[in-house]
Amino acid sequence: MPDQIKVGLLTHGGGAHVKSYLTALAEAPACGEVVIADPDSVWNKDAREVLGAKLAGEFRDPQQLLNDARPALALVTMEAKLAPPVIDEALDHDCHVFAEKPACVRVQDFVPLVGKADAKHRNLMLALANRINPEITAARQLVSQGKLGKIYAVELHLVADQTRLTRPAYHKKWFAHKDRAGGGHLLWLGIHWLDLSMFLTGSSVTEVAGFTANVGGQPIDVEDAAAAAFRYDNGSLGTITSGYYLDRGYHSHIKIWGSAGWLHLEPMADSPLRWYSTRSQPKAEVTTWTGSKQPRGYTPFVRAAVAACANMTAPPISNAESLRALWTVFAIYDAAQSGRSVVIDSQPS
Repeated sequence: MPDQIKVGLLTHGGGAHVKSYLTALAEAPACGEVVIADPDSVWNKDAREVLGAKLAGEFRDPQQLLNDARPALALVTMEAKLAPPVIDEALDHDCHVFAEKPACVRVQDFVPLVGKADAKHRNLMLALANRINPEITAARQLVSQGKLGKIYAVELHLVADQTRLTRPAYHKKWFAHKDRAGGGHLLWLGIHWLDLSMFLTGSSVTEVAGFTANVGGQPIDVEDAAAAAFRYDNGSLGTITSGYYLDRGYHSHIKIWGSAGWLHLEPMADSPLRWYSTRSQPKAEVTTWTGSKQPRGYTPFVRAAVAACANMTAPPISNAESLRALWTVFAIYDAAQSGRSVVIDSQPS
């Protein structure tokens, strides 16, 4: 049996992806026990049904859970405004932390948490689960092997449905309020593609310019549309289209161009990866990846995160990478508000 640890699930009635996290913890070999703190008692029944014998305790108060159960890893999925003090308390109890994004409404609230995690040699992992999908792993290997040569540019496109924003129930949720969520589509969904662009190319965004808007006119005070351009520290340029525009489903892709070729990722398509390289043998031609898309999503990402904490191995996302993704999104917000490009001069080391 692998080393196993106790995981504390800290949430509330408005917690995001809780059922997915329960399933992931139930299937994670390195998770021996789970304790849950839900002051609203919304998720306890689901926890009992999904976790079975793995469920080792139910609490109403996160601090009581941390004091009494002493988990090694705290999985925090809470309203963004509420998350920072809970993460801080978990770190004070020497927990590793896995946090549903965005985990803050200002990046400045996340910075000291990363500093504390670093000082305590603890992981603080933001839930950017797409980065270990099989096609992403394959694409990253192509880039790292130099198949595309010097990276020139990146294009990111992530569009979801406007329909969800028309529902009165959605208008009442924390996602629809900037003071509770920190932002809209860019911070909730676009952040995934921004993180992937840096993860795939091995570079960081250093300067951004952009716009945000509520193009759909729904009664929400977060953006449903964002468009931005940016510069990476390797000299390449990038753009992102991030918005709620469709009646249903998603339109999404990631394109990377280099001096020796290109790649085109469509993670939601049946054939999610194609590339072209002048360094291919015996001749340059478009190649379609034929690997399996499974496993993907929250279950393998949580499994990797729990295993990293149990065995003190490299996590699926580092503290610095988690903070870098947030810096990038909030820099775009700053640029949109000021009407000027913003240099990201507070990158983590």
